[in-house]
Amino acid sequence: MQILVCKNYDEMSKKAAQIMASQVTLKSNSILGLATGSTPIGMYKKLVEMHNDGNLDFSDVKSFNLDEYYKLPRDNDQSYYYFMHENLFRYINIKEENINIPNGMTKDVELECKAYDASIKEIGGIDIQILGIGHNAHIGFNEPSDVFVKGTNLVDLKESTIKANARFFDCIDNVPKKAITMGIGSIFKSKKIMLLASGEGKAEAIYNTVYGEITPQVPSSILQLHRDTILILDEDAASKLKKEDYKLKLGIK
Repeated sequence: MQILVCKNYDEMSKKAAQIMASQVTLKSNSILGLATGSTPIGMYKKLVEMHNDGNLDFSDVKSFNLDEYYKLPRDNDQSYYYFMHENLFRYINIKEENINIPNGMTKDVELECKAYDASIKEIGGIDIQILGIGHNAHIGFNEPSDVFVKGTNLVDLKESTIKANARFFDCIDNVPKKAITMGIGSIFKSKKIMLLASGEGKAEAIYNTVYGEITPQVPSSILQLHRDTILILDEDAASKLKKEDYKLKLGIK
């Protein structure tokens, strides 16, 4: 596990965008695993800037999103389909047919989940998977539990996650209680994983990710075992880590 600590959110977003841009430049038909939430928005903005400057071509890229709320229509402004189009897709030249997001309105959840994993496998796997992290160390919508779930699945969201997401809705009663998410096993098959975290509120989760026991009660702790994972953090999110264990953006501390 590599750990890169940047001075602030803007620097973190810039570094993450540079890594994503390098991936797309070196492999024009890259398979990108994308995430939603407030953390990757800065990275997406910088990718859009690179594209607008003529430095980044997404025409052959395919994407798979981590998750989607269950029974929330795509045209709802809080759906992750809507989020991705408003924050990235509508501003770049990715083909609509190359965009993959779980169908939260599906009538057959089990079939949808199996088909989603099969599509990723058929295309050769995800080249780089972006992750955020919840205050309870969830990745995707894989909440603390008794087991690591392998494949894409329907999950019940924890009360803490519902409360954290309530800021995006008119009231907490409108927050979906379930979501379709890639499972830990699905995420773990990605060739490279890049986890982004910003703010002091994520410091405990990051500490447990890096130093804690590997347990499904701390879903992100499984990343200790992945062959190619990089954590890109701002100084606040890294505040509980030992400085000798990470690199600063401008050199080794």
